[in-house]
Order: sequence, then C-alpha cells, then structure tokens
Amino acid sequence: MKIATRDIPTRIDSPNAVARHQPDFGDATGYGDIAAEHFAMEKGTDLAGLLEGLEDDLCQSPHWGYVVSGELTVTYADGSEETDEGGDMFYWPPGHTVRADENVDFVLFSPQHEHGQVLDHVEQKMAESP
Repeated sequence: MKIATRDIPTRIDSPNAVARHQPDFGDATGYGDIAAEHFAMEKGTDLAGLLEGLEDDLCQSPHWGYVVSGELTVTYADGSEETDEGGDMFYWPPGHTVRADENVDFVLFSPQHEHGQVLDHVEQKMAESP
C-alpha cells in the first residue's frame, strides 16, 4: 500500500501549517518496539538474493516508510509488484523483497525485533559472499 504525499487527505490547513492524515495505514498490533531506519541503495540493487533462507525467501517484517528520492519496486509473496517513488509514503506487509530501479533514499519504521532478525540474516549472507 502506498500513497503520494499530495494524495493524503488534509486534516488541518492554516496559513502556517498543513497536516495531512491517512488513517488505517497498516496494523502494528503486537509488534512492540519500533526501529527507525534510513536506507540508500544504488540503482540495480536487488535484495532478493540476500533474503534467501528466510521464510519464503522474503522479508517477514512489516515496514512503514517514506521515499525521499528515487524509485524502488517491492515484490510481494503473491508476485504482485508496487513501485514507490520520491514523495510516496508506504506500508509493506510481511512477505516482500525490494529492488532499486533508480538510486533511492528512503526511511523505514519497522518492528525492532522482526526486522533486526532480517538485518542479521542479510549481514550474514553478505559476509559469506566473495
């Protein structure tokens, strides 16, 4: 699920501030502590190989985030794809992988425990590669 910033409904619109609000943007029930993460990926980077060995060879942590600049494609377990680009806010449910279509800069908010396990796995895969 993604939404361009300009498409988020305006709740407050005053001369000094505009607040946009999108309710029901992913469920965080039962996830505990959230980590904030910043990623920069070069065009062509594909995380699929680094996720091999995880359940369904996919990231099993949900993420909420914002693409600062660039473009990436998220592929879900059912094979569907979503392209997120600069200015998009997104929610990625568990069961996905990501590739950079352009140099991309994005921010994630993720359950600390679940995504920590994924990052540990990715670091291990990177250490094993030549």
